[in-house]
Amino acid sequence: MTRREIWRRLRDPSWLVSQFHEVGARAWCSVSPEPFAQLYRVVRPYTMASTARLRGLYRAVEHVVSHNIPGDLVECGTAQGGSAALIGLTITRLGGRRRLWVFDTFEGLPPPSSADPDREIAELYVGSCRGDLENVRALFARTGILPDCTLVKGLFQETLPVADVSRIAVLHLDGDWYESIKVCLDYLYDRVSLGGVIQIDDYGHWAGARKAVDEFLRARTINAPLHRLDYTGRQLLKG
Repeated sequence: MTRREIWRRLRDPSWLVSQFHEVGARAWCSVSPEPFAQLYRVVRPYTMASTARLRGLYRAVEHVVSHNIPGDLVECGTAQGGSAALIGLTITRLGGRRRLWVFDTFEGLPPPSSADPDREIAELYVGSCRGDLENVRALFARTGILPDCTLVKGLFQETLPVADVSRIAVLHLDGDWYESIKVCLDYLYDRVSLGGVIQIDDYGHWAGARKAVDEFLRARTINAPLHRLDYTGRQLLKG
C-alpha cells in the first residue's frame, strides 16, 4: 500500500472502524468451531477480502441453496482464488453441486480508464492483486472443488460476451475499476435469477466501482437496497 493510499484510508472514518471490527473478527474465526470459521481458516492465506465480505459470500451461497435459487456461482476478479474457494467449499459443505465460474486476467489489475474518478491513485495498482492461473487451479484442486470449476483467463470485456453462463445464483464482482464493473453488470446482471445475490467488493473504496454500480442501478431504475457488509463491500438481492 502506497503512502498516498494509507493517507487516503486514514482519512476515512468508516475504514478505521471497519479495520477495528476486522481485528476482532479474525481473532474469533481463528478459534471458532462454527462452519464458516472452519472454511475461513482454509482460504484466509489466499484472499485479501475482509472477514465480513467472506461471510457475506458464505451467507449468499446458503441463501440460494435454502431458497432453491437456480443458477451457477460466478466470480469476476479472483486474485489468488481465496474467495472463490470459499464459495466452492460452502456449496460442497451444503451438499450441493453447482458450476463455479472464475473470470480473471491472472496477470493482475488492468489499467483504469478516464471514467475512474480516482484514476491517479488507481494507476499505482496496475498489475497488483495478481494470482497465477496454475496456482489458483492448484488451490482448487487441494480443496476438492476443481471438478466443478471453470477458470476463464482474460479481460472481462473479452471473455464475458462469449461466456457460456446461462443462469446465475451468486455473482461476486471484484473488478475494482469502472470499466471492469460496468461490463460485468452489462453482461451478467440479466442472467442473475430472481432471488439471486450480487456482491460488489469495491463499492465503498474505489470511486470507479461505485460510479459503475450507481449508474447501472439508476439506468435500470433498480431500487433494491445495497446491503452494507463493511466499509467497501455491498450486497444486492435481485428482486
